[in-house]
Amino acid sequence: MPAMYKVRPLHSAGVLAEHLPSCMYPLPNLHRAPGTAALPQEEVDPSLQALESRQEEILKRLYELKSAVDGLSKMIQTPDADFDVTNIIQTDEFSPLTTNGADLDLMLGKDYGALKDVVINANPTLPPLSLLVIHSLLCERYKILSAVHTHSSVKSVPENLLKCFGEQTKKQPRHEYQLGFTLIWKDVPKPQMKFSIQTMCPIEGEGNIARFLFSLFGQKYNAVTSTLIDSWVDTAIFQLKEGSSKERGAVLRSMNAALGKSSWLVGNELTLADVVAWSALQQTGAANSAPANVQKWMKSCENLAPFSSVMKLLK
Repeated sequence: MPAMYKVRPLHSAGVLAEHLPSCMYPLPNLHRAPGTAALPQEEVDPSLQALESRQEEILKRLYELKSAVDGLSKMIQTPDADFDVTNIIQTDEFSPLTTNGADLDLMLGKDYGALKDVVINANPTLPPLSLLVIHSLLCERYKILSAVHTHSSVKSVPENLLKCFGEQTKKQPRHEYQLGFTLIWKDVPKPQMKFSIQTMCPIEGEGNIARFLFSLFGQKYNAVTSTLIDSWVDTAIFQLKEGSSKERGAVLRSMNAALGKSSWLVGNELTLADVVAWSALQQTGAANSAPANVQKWMKSCENLAPFSSVMKLLK
């Protein structure tokens, strides 16, 4: 097939040398032969030098910090899952429950003179003993207007439960009390509490209600102590009270071990964990078969007036 057209050669002799562009900037030859002289070094931007110096200083400091941390890690033994937190608990600040009452307006909100009412529904076939103990403890710190009522869903209530709060010896005007505490015996599957109908959803479960009421003492714990208290409360409700016999046995062994190190379940002062665990033991009837340390602890609880008054309801 014949060629379509011809193209004149562009690389004739002397073209490259004569027509090199002059608008490009020169670059040093990186492929020079060995032994040839190096091109003169260009000046480095001072800002670039400062940045490099700063980077080197930062890397040096990081290396020193890493060396210090590595040294400390060799001196400290990392605790495992069985780490005993007793020493941490001992350093926590416990305020006795018998001290002056906290500011309820600060904790619960101010209602412009209106009495704050706590209303609890509970089944008389399984009375929430922990709530009755906490009620007695609250009465030692606040002026509480207590009342007990019976709902129409319940046919009959034992006389001792109708008088579980005792007699209101001093009848004062309603506005002179700090807190209203009303217990309604009602056919409910689990205790229910209402504090503020407008702003608060109902709280269900003996353990959750106990947490709310115990917070009214205004006690503050560190993170470790608070976690241990919550753990014991859940264990008492879901395993000791509602669990199988095998679960109860495991909980009693754990309690016995914990009470072998301190007088109370968490630290050296009575906490919510003791109240709920004691109540669960009484409700399940496992108190008589408890180990030695648990038996001693139960006697310490029952030597306190709030516990002894609730004990009378069980007779």
